Amino acid sequence: MYSEEDYIQLSAIQHYIFCPKQCALIHVHNLWNENLFTAKGKIMHEKVDSGEDESRGEKQILRSLNIYSKRLGLSGRCDVVELLGCEEDTTPYPVEYKSGKPKNDISDMAQLCAQALCLEEMINVPIKKAAIFYGKPRRRLEVEIDDELRRATEDIIKSIHKMISEKNIPSAKYESKCDSCSLHDYCMPEVTTRKLNSYIEELYKEDEETP
Repeated sequence: MYSEEDYIQLSAIQHYIFCPKQCALIHVHNLWNENLFTAKGKIMHEKVDSGEDESRGEKQILRSLNIYSKRLGLSGRCDVVELLGCEEDTTPYPVEYKSGKPKNDISDMAQLCAQALCLEEMINVPIKKAAIFYGKPRRRLEVEIDDELRRATEDIIKSIHKMISEKNIPSAKYESKCDSCSLHDYCMPEVTTRKLNSYIEELYKEDEETP
């Protein structure tokens, strides 16, 4: 069990999978910077968050639901949770909203799985399925909350806790995805340790040569 001051944010999961250094800059050093991609995501979530809870037949729709897990040391918010079934027997169905398209990694699915794990702990009801709504194809992708995804998600959460508690900033390796990162200018992934050391050495040489 974690104390509340040690809880990590749900968003850290996606940040960590995208890039551990990005996650550390945000969740250890509290750095953040908007770019086109983060702005689009923010706009989509504002639209979802602006709505009120509603009922459609037997389905109840809860929006912007605060969730947490003491076991995992995790807190955050579900965009939408649909309650399927009758009042006496309802099954939560989390729905995460993303402005872009499905990714090649498990970041969206792991974040969704973490929401399911929080809800299971809070209300003691097993959750086997959830969904992600992607803004570009404008459709839902249903996700199986199976054992493999659960294990992968919990392993990622443990790694994030370790990184944050040790205040460790991982090194970055430049990849094409770095260009879309809002923290590119803070991270400078193109500057390797060797390049940085060489740059510093050149500065010292210039100082020594200056009369």
